[in-house]
Amino acid sequence: MNNVPETPAASPAPELRPELHNWCEAWKNCLQDVLTQVSGDASSQPAVFEISSQPLPATDSDVWYTVVAAGAAHGEMSLRLPDASGTRLAQKLLGETGPAAEALAAQPITPENKEALEELLRQVSGLASTALASSLDGEVKLSLSASAAPSWFSDAIVCLQTRNEAGVSIAVEIQISPALAAALQPRTQAAPSPQTSAPPPSSTPSALSSSYGRLMDVGLGVKLRFGTRRMILREVLALCPGIVVELENTLHSPVDLLLDGRLIAQGDVVVVDGKYGLRITNVVDSVPPPG
Repeated sequence: MNNVPETPAASPAPELRPELHNWCEAWKNCLQDVLTQVSGDASSQPAVFEISSQPLPATDSDVWYTVVAAGAAHGEMSLRLPDASGTRLAQKLLGETGPAAEALAAQPITPENKEALEELLRQVSGLASTALASSLDGEVKLSLSASAAPSWFSDAIVCLQTRNEAGVSIAVEIQISPALAAALQPRTQAAPSPQTSAPPPSSTPSALSSSYGRLMDVGLGVKLRFGTRRMILREVLALCPGIVVELENTLHSPVDLLLDGRLIAQGDVVVVDGKYGLRITNVVDSVPPPG
């Protein structure tokens, strides 16, 4: 019996909000388009994915990728694939078919197939950047990289599912972070009509408090950053056990507290009941000073 660790994922809602559904629909269409392009066979059946709100069973061998969005939408999403689905998608890119390829999919994913899978998902990500720009009225930059399970709790989970030529299931799970979900929410506040006077200032705080109240129970993942350093590719490729990477920060520099990759506070590292903690010494004001 496999001991499967729990992943920080919330229970999926029965129905996605329209803006989240549109985001996932764009990823589904781009995944279908890329698989159709790489097949190179006009006679083959194009891949058709279906969207489901049922999350995939978690296993230790799952393959994870993180997509960081910037531009018209800020935040993170994760892609989770069973290793067999990852191998089958990689085989699509590599043009591997037949019984031998299907037998390989039953084995743990190989480094070569992982590399091919990442390249295929990068193509999907690039196509999605263009597709999402029109619906969000602005440029969307998507950066994909292999990763571990996310530290944040998912605001929404969907599963894209199809079957290959042999009738075997291929699945990709999308997890959307609370920060990205909030960034995708439509801006419904309209400018005041010239014929209608603006509401009195005294009503503004209560309206804001009501809006914020709905967000107070949203789980957000934070990270500590002890320091940074830029490295050239040659140095990265030379990394091996035992090498010490020197950071630019000095020993007593404040440690950064990051929320979805953005600096929100700084402080000193402490130990609380055998665990690391952070004593806040400075809260970073993200609002720029008036010109």
